[in-house]
Amino acid sequence: MGFSDTLLDAGSDIWDAQKEHPFVVELAAGDLDEAAFRHWVKQDYRYLLDYARVFSLAGAKADDEATTRRLTGTAHATLDDEMELHRSFAADYGLSPADLEAVEQSPTCAAYTDFLVRTAHEGSIAEIAAAVYPCGQGYLDVADHMATLATETHRYTPFIEKYTSDAFRETVAWMRDLVDRYGEAYPGERDAMRAAFLRSARLEHAFWEMCYTRETWDV
Repeated sequence: MGFSDTLLDAGSDIWDAQKEHPFVVELAAGDLDEAAFRHWVKQDYRYLLDYARVFSLAGAKADDEATTRRLTGTAHATLDDEMELHRSFAADYGLSPADLEAVEQSPTCAAYTDFLVRTAHEGSIAEIAAAVYPCGQGYLDVADHMATLATETHRYTPFIEKYTSDAFRETVAWMRDLVDRYGEAYPGERDAMRAAFLRSARLEHAFWEMCYTRETWDV
């Protein structure tokens, strides 16, 4: 069993809570409130900008050429491909690229990206790999769950298709392998990796809640 399995076991309750969250269940059914999905589009767009930065910073800390190339390549793919999907979603809801760029991160989004960026600057490459892993594996597992719940094609089907695609599965498998490799190579880092993984996993769940409630700054 790889170290990624150990982490997923530790976060199993969080994974279950994500799959049961009303944002996830209602999106799968196609009846999620449009305002909640619109909030996800805007906040996740802002999240992905920092997510890409984290992969770039991780690339500078990687200990071999192939990993550096893949990490920086993932940063580019996030900016070019995944964010293009968000721009496409945004256009369907009357939002322009300029509207997305003007969005202010919500408190939960800011807490999540601040944690990731700080980890990328201050943590080891093993800790960074564990911190970004819940986003990839979480979206794949949640989207797979959505696919089993969905009974027909609807306006949110492209979301499910994106995060269950072969390309996304391959990216997540690579992230999982990276966590396994660093967990094996640096046993002294495992406690830090576990802590980073669980913090990100909890923030993933909080992100669904933030979108569902359309969280903003109160003051």
